[in-house]
Amino acid sequence: MAGRAVWWRPVSPPTSESMPLPPAAHDIAERHALAPGRGFRLAMLGLGMSVVPLDTAVNIAFPDITGNFGLPISIIQWVVICYVLTYAALMLAFGRIGDMAGHARVFRAGLGWSVVAYLLCAASPSFGWLLFCRFLQGVGAGLVISCAPALVIGLYPQERRAHAVGIFTLIFALGSALGPLIGGALVARWGWPAVFWFRAPIALLSLLLLRGLPLSRASTGERFDILGALLLAAGLTALLFGINAGARVGGLEPALLLAVAAASLALFVWWEGQAARPIIRIEMFGDLGFTTVNLVSALTYLATFSVLLFVPYFFAHFATMPRPMAGAVLAIGSATTALAAPAAGWLVARVAAERVAALGLLAVGGGLFLIGLWNADVSPPVMMLTLAVQGLGIGLFQTAYMDIVMRSSPLADRGVAGSLALLTRTIGTVTGAALLTLLFHAAQTSDTAEGFLAAFDTIFRIIGVAVVVCVAAIPWWRPSAMR
Repeated sequence: MAGRAVWWRPVSPPTSESMPLPPAAHDIAERHALAPGRGFRLAMLGLGMSVVPLDTAVNIAFPDITGNFGLPISIIQWVVICYVLTYAALMLAFGRIGDMAGHARVFRAGLGWSVVAYLLCAASPSFGWLLFCRFLQGVGAGLVISCAPALVIGLYPQERRAHAVGIFTLIFALGSALGPLIGGALVARWGWPAVFWFRAPIALLSLLLLRGLPLSRASTGERFDILGALLLAAGLTALLFGINAGARVGGLEPALLLAVAAASLALFVWWEGQAARPIIRIEMFGDLGFTTVNLVSALTYLATFSVLLFVPYFFAHFATMPRPMAGAVLAIGSATTALAAPAAGWLVARVAAERVAALGLLAVGGGLFLIGLWNADVSPPVMMLTLAVQGLGIGLFQTAYMDIVMRSSPLADRGVAGSLALLTRTIGTVTGAALLTLLFHAAQTSDTAEGFLAAFDTIFRIIGVAVVVCVAAIPWWRPSAMR
């Protein structure tokens, strides 16, 4: 339309005349022709990548872990921090390695690494060893999940990209929903180590049976951006530690960590602008739309983490249902996300992804606001309905957002693009754990059940409205600039 600014400017992929595609890009092109047996390869990919979202099983084992090692409850957060910080800091770098050396090669390396890490976690003789092994597990998770989106999408022709993104979202949501259910049964039978070792045979089975994803030839003449990777890892680690420290201790420590994060990330941005083959193309963030949609994604994941953070405590204060039923109610959101993902992929293929994302945000915000209307006598069916509404929204938004990010990136950068989409999820979750806790304590006027309920309702109403407001940042009224 003449005289109108284009919200989205897709990055033009390098041509064969200007730049040879790295091995991973050849992998994707070749896989388009591999129609026979694609369903089995997709199943094995899904099995392998499921070990990452299945980590929600560990949450169920927190009381057993602290009890086994004789630790206070507050120390259990480091089981999460060591793992999340590791794969968050390494994900983009591993995505770039996948773009250079082949996504299948990196994915398989992650599966093999994870098998060993799970067994070491389960065999940890002390809490210190468990934290170190969780760091190792985070390395494996980063390897697996950094290249999983590119591999799943690479199984489908480009015109069916939205369908592939829906399948990826479905697999991830199913793993997240099944984790607490499987973990609860395993802990009751074999204790806390089971939430780790049960994933080792899953990863091993995928590693042994996954076929049809060719190992590409080694990249020639292309060097990995080591300095960029180190600056990014240092910046993200300091950022997430600083946010966490702000929630726990306050004072000078968070300010110093955040200053280190700002300096490291500023140097990373400067260096990536000079690098011949950067980890991520900084010019993509020069487009306001691309930057905005990533910020909205992080905020959405921050808001939705409130369900996992506060709803279990609501159950403890007011629900009379047995614990297994409470776990099943809590899993409704992830289960609905899984069910919505294929339909979201179908919608994205037919409607502008921005419109599907906006619809998802409305559902997420509306569901969170409805949770804020719960009272002490709320019935399980009402809980399930409101959790399902926000779960439906997550399924719609996740699928549309990942399609937007993947379509904006050249074919040769698909590993980094998929990693970026997952990184916003991680940053939102970790940030939510700190900021939502601070906000909740500020809203809680007393330690009584009534004080908890007042703060609970206030938090969910605020974040529900905040997510709905984010719809204004998504240009849903315009058609996609790139299909």
